[in-house]
Amino acid sequence: MFARLSAAIVLALPLLAAATCSSGQPQCCNSLLDATTDGVAQFLENLLGVDVQSITGLVGLTCGPLSAGCTQQNVCCSNNNFNGLVALGCTPINVGL
Repeated sequence: MFARLSAAIVLALPLLAAATCSSGQPQCCNSLLDATTDGVAQFLENLLGVDVQSITGLVGLTCGPLSAGCTQQNVCCSNNNFNGLVALGCTPINVGL
């Protein structure tokens, strides 16, 4: 049983290394939302001063570095300047088999 687990981990490591983004580092976000959704748009505009019309892609919430323990959504984001609370311009990526 331990040998199978070890083999699975060894096989999964190259997948994490292969996850690359054209802008920034791959992230693991707890949720992804459309920037034009009413509550999301108001939050971005009123609290962060972000022009919602300029966002291309999705908005990631509570994001952190991509790791083997990511159980949520793997993404590439073009603007992650909000200390992981919000990431803008996110696109889902597939790092699985």
